[in-house]
Amino acid sequence: MDTRRALLAALESGPVSGPALADDLGVSRAAVWKAVEALREEGFAVESGDDGYVAPADPTYCAAGIEFGLDAPYAVEYHETLPSTNDRARSLAADDEADVAVVADAQTGGRGRLEREWVAPSGGVWVSVLTRPAVAPARAPLFTLAAAVATADACREAGVDAAIKWPNDVLVAGAGGESDDHRDGRGGRKLAGILTEMEGEADRVSWLVVGVGVNANLDPEALPAGATSLRAERGEDVDRRRFLARLLERYAELAADPEAILPAWRERASTLGRRVRVETPGGTVVGRAVDVDSPGALVVETDDGRRRIHAGDCEHLRDADAR
Repeated sequence: MDTRRALLAALESGPVSGPALADDLGVSRAAVWKAVEALREEGFAVESGDDGYVAPADPTYCAAGIEFGLDAPYAVEYHETLPSTNDRARSLAADDEADVAVVADAQTGGRGRLEREWVAPSGGVWVSVLTRPAVAPARAPLFTLAAAVATADACREAGVDAAIKWPNDVLVAGAGGESDDHRDGRGGRKLAGILTEMEGEADRVSWLVVGVGVNANLDPEALPAGATSLRAERGEDVDRRRFLARLLERYAELAADPEAILPAWRERASTLGRRVRVETPGGTVVGRAVDVDSPGALVVETDDGRRRIHAGDCEHLRDADAR
């Protein structure tokens, strides 16, 4: 562990003496002081007291602030602005990095599935997690489902009743459940989306990047039609630092236990049990979504029997609209 990470870990337990930390790490006091100054430059305002260095009472949204107390195996790389956190994570993958969460306060070139534009102004939670899981490429879609579960859980813990629309949209249902939100096929107002990219060989994933975009402290007027934000749903801002830490921790839990992903996804799904229309590369499938199979295929009961759909655009239907 480097001096910076060791200092952050030590600060979690209260004041830490510079000389004591230097002795514990086998480094000079000057090295400890440099680590403290580096944290302050990041925006993590370490204080100096009679008992040593003290963590800020309310850490800011920065790399050290997010890492502080984080129970997940990711280093955090923070940027005020990036074209795309996924693109930056892919660049780190090319440099043989791993277990990095790339975070930006704003993105200027964010994108969703099928290269759709993703509006990502300051105030949202925009993060891409780079890992190298020891799985075959065919299992990679499970990590998209894991990210959806982690995002939904973080939203719920923030007081917003979120659910998942297959495969990767996190929504909040309109008042009364079956609402006018279903007219556009969303099944609710969109809070977050997920974009997964990977590179691999026949038997293993070389790297995996899961990008998550959450409309956190944003006004709906700044978002596309049909979208909402945590601020709008809560009536107040969310602490983005704590929200993101919980998202990363939950994602790490699920990534470490792939067998738990599908059951967790099913419990949070808004798609299962609904009539759906799915536009797939092979044509349109209409029926009732009855399950999701490994590694994330939607099972649809149609008039011609069950279909397993691995990729497509899913639209929720009212029964009267299904045709």
